[in-house]
Amino acid sequence: MFDIVRYIPEKADEWNRFVAQSKNGTFLFFRNYMDYHSDRFEDYSLMFYRDGQLYGLMPANRKGDVFQTHAGLTYGGLVMDSKTTAAATVELFRELNEYLLANGFRHVFYKCIPWMYHQLAAEEDLYAIARTCDFRLQERDLGTVIIQSNTIRWERIRRRALKRAQEAGIFVERSNDMAGFWQVLCDNLKRTYNSKPVHTLEEMELLHSRFPENIVLYVAKKDDEILAGMVLYVSKQVVRAQYSSASVLGKELGAIDIIYDRVICHDYAHLPYFEFGTSAYADSNAINETLIFQKEGFGGRGICFDRYEWDL
Repeated sequence: MFDIVRYIPEKADEWNRFVAQSKNGTFLFFRNYMDYHSDRFEDYSLMFYRDGQLYGLMPANRKGDVFQTHAGLTYGGLVMDSKTTAAATVELFRELNEYLLANGFRHVFYKCIPWMYHQLAAEEDLYAIARTCDFRLQERDLGTVIIQSNTIRWERIRRRALKRAQEAGIFVERSNDMAGFWQVLCDNLKRTYNSKPVHTLEEMELLHSRFPENIVLYVAKKDDEILAGMVLYVSKQVVRAQYSSASVLGKELGAIDIIYDRVICHDYAHLPYFEFGTSAYADSNAINETLIFQKEGFGGRGICFDRYEWDL
């Protein structure tokens, strides 16, 4: 039997300690990351206790009668530690469904944490929902990943772009000038997709100040002008390109390519995985072939980000 407790701010330290020693958690699950957008989501995160000990966490929010894990995060699901067992996780999900139904929920959207973020095998939750929930695949996004222990040579178009950047004298540096890069990013998204970043500049500056070693900005410059930039999310074994963008001139000179060379081949080559993020259009599941072609040109290949749903 589990005691299921809704998270409250007074439990932040206990929550964060569990995330820190979990087998599949990342800094996105720390409360001072999750809570930056608490004004946009009704937090309904849960803590699972067994025999008086914290056994697992579930970052989540409520939207009407829908339980989501978590709509404001790239990935989510049950955060577990090395003591988690399959049988107990099956029981946890049985009791979770009963708890949610008793608290007015009628539907669940469940994001899982992709395997590359697992420091130990951690798919007990996927087995459990197959056993206890009449689930269905709700959405599948395609991400692109480099496995650093088995890399693929860059495509010729990417190698030529890198050479152009080097010959043009573009240099790459780690930077705190988030505002300078954000202007390049917003201009490019507006020009190319008529869209804007998910985060505001103020939100990203706040998160960067809270996680300076996990949220890292690189910029490519020529004559002190920012031609391109990249915001990285750095976890224990994955580096994710959360945002990358270049100006018109930066694209012509290969400024993005020289940043990728720096972070993939040099500064973060010691971490097992480099992730480029997903490549679907914002308003559909259709793949952006131009975008994923660029990522594949750096040697990235596909990994699925799955979301499941079931009725209670």
